[in-house]
Amino acid sequence: MLGKLVSVILIVVIALLIRWVLHFVIDRVVQQIVSGVKKKQDVTDTQALQASPLATVRLVQRTRTLGNVLSNVVNVTLFIVVTLMIVATINPDILGSFALLSAAIGAGLGFGAQNIVKDALNGLFMVVEDQLGVGDVVDLGPATGIVEEVSIRITKVRDVNGTLWFVRNGEILRVGNLSQGWARVILDVAVPYEADIEAVEGEMLKTATELAQVPKWRSRILDKPEVWGLESISDDAMVIRIVMKVRTSSKDDVARELRVRLKHALDAMDVKLPSLSSVVLSGFEGATRVKGAKPPKTSPNRVLAGEATPAKRPKAPRAPRSPKAPTEGGDA
Repeated sequence: MLGKLVSVILIVVIALLIRWVLHFVIDRVVQQIVSGVKKKQDVTDTQALQASPLATVRLVQRTRTLGNVLSNVVNVTLFIVVTLMIVATINPDILGSFALLSAAIGAGLGFGAQNIVKDALNGLFMVVEDQLGVGDVVDLGPATGIVEEVSIRITKVRDVNGTLWFVRNGEILRVGNLSQGWARVILDVAVPYEADIEAVEGEMLKTATELAQVPKWRSRILDKPEVWGLESISDDAMVIRIVMKVRTSSKDDVARELRVRLKHALDAMDVKLPSLSSVVLSGFEGATRVKGAKPPKTSPNRVLAGEATPAKRPKAPRAPRSPKAPTEGGDA
């Protein structure tokens, strides 16, 4: 009996040692990849990678997520192997006697564990195919928010209200990722019927272009702004749409700044705005404001020689409108 106890203790100790070694190797490889990326981009904090090429950010996120999944796989595999070895050590005949019932037990475990296997395989494929990663803003159907952890069986998502959702990987039928590639800021500006459409569109495009040239926002805007023209006509206004292609982590900040600048520009044209709205996908409102998705505070980039930054002109007070002259014959 004492010999079996010593064997069990030895099996557990060896398993813990193997687990420590494998976890050390996984963590070391992940750290080497992340450190290499930071060194190549000449940054000391991974938050600064938000201003780096998009592929670099995805490499760091994907590496960390894969490291987390591999650690979970090691834990589960070692647990199963150690359990079988301990049972065989205590009574070698137990596993042999189970051979007669292997078909029945296998069928029962198959029905009971099929969801676990489905969760594990689906989670592994989601990470390998780069469908999501830690820090991404995603819509998984049951939950929308920031991915905090991807394990072998569940994915943890924290929504904008702070609620932490545990979503089984096998229940995820589709993934909407708001953090991959780029995002588009879409603003609809409603103007009155008497406004000059061409003049308003020209001023909107000029304002958005000036925003894209400001050093603070230049790294967050990926392409030239576009005015898509008259989007719709309602019973009280005409709607003009303007869009900008931006980094995913800066979508909300760029949209807010563009709204402010458009408001000031159209005020200078004496155009009254019935409404000013932003078009966003349902379920993502404010999701990028969750901790972990907020872009870092960046210092202004150095302006190249010969490139002048447009100075802000003091706004002159508007002259009061002169009263309209009464029409001949009075009101009809």
